[in-house]
Amino acid sequence: MSVAPSSAASTSRRRFEGKVALITGAGRGQGRAHATRLASEGANLILCDIGDARPTSTPYDLSAASDLKTTASRARDLGARAITRAADVRSREQLDAVVADGIAEFGQIDVLLANAGIASISPIAEMSDVMWQEMIDINLGGVFKTMRAVVGHMVERGYGRIVATSSIVGRQGSPNIGHYVAAKWGVIGLVKSLAIEVAEHGVTVNALAPTSVDTLMIQNDAFWELFLPDKDEILHEEVVEAYRALNPIPEPWVAPADVSAAAAFLASDEARYITGEVVPVALGWNARNAS
Repeated sequence: MSVAPSSAASTSRRRFEGKVALITGAGRGQGRAHATRLASEGANLILCDIGDARPTSTPYDLSAASDLKTTASRARDLGARAITRAADVRSREQLDAVVADGIAEFGQIDVLLANAGIASISPIAEMSDVMWQEMIDINLGGVFKTMRAVVGHMVERGYGRIVATSSIVGRQGSPNIGHYVAAKWGVIGLVKSLAIEVAEHGVTVNALAPTSVDTLMIQNDAFWELFLPDKDEILHEEVVEAYRALNPIPEPWVAPADVSAAAAFLASDEARYITGEVVPVALGWNARNAS
């Protein structure tokens, strides 16, 4: 098992004091880790996650309203002001409303972490139109619509940090998740294009490319069976070893806090001259590929 950093954030480093961050997919997993990391460094938060219009193709349950409330509570315990909103990133209207509410509450949005996403499994030849469309609409279209909702405000203010969640498979092919791969490749192209468009306006745009992250997105029977398809009974220890074999650093997956550390750096002013970049948090998987 991977071990979370011993100090996920230094309480003496308040890089986001006076800043406001919008985080999508904030109910749990990476989104919750991002929220607590930025809160611990002084940020106030606009937290959103999916509402009632839920995808049908995921092999695991998505977050509930109670999960988002828990994230907000943990952020407030760290001293942050936080508001929560239900929003489906497929909806321009809902995202525009989240941004408007956030600006009304805090007066500004400085950071966007476009984190919301889903995962599902199917060979391309057997993939349903619904599974394909939900993936593209959420994991790529949702990032586009979230960026579009906030970037005009950032350009007008002359300041902004946008960090989108791609994946280490956003730079290579992978069987049984071709729709996921396609969406994550698309996120990288979107990030690089927007980075050029807004570079002169004080806004940076970057992407994270994690390997497998220890969340419910991979910790479910469907993904375990993908790695061990011939097993009648799958043991967790076998899953750990199957994932571990993918990575030069001999760990099976990273913790959400590992990804949040990179997100916080890219969202901070320490990274003010980094834009259009893709930062792997990938246990060395990226070292095997030229791109």
